[in-house]
Amino acid sequence: MEIGTLFLTSNSTGIITFSELGWITSHQSKFTRLEESIAIKLGRMLDAGSINIGCRLKS
Repeated sequence: MEIGTLFLTSNSTGIITFSELGWITSHQSKFTRLEESIAIKLGRMLDAGSINIGCRLKS
């Protein structure tokens, strides 16, 4: 998984899952500065209500 792909998916669907949040927290020590800024942006989007924690159903 990559943080950029996760950001695009979360932004387009409006949902981030608990497992994706877990992946972010377990890998944050290895993030580059760009990846850190993307993670911060995801957090701000969660705070603002732009994205929600939930699940995605596969079609």
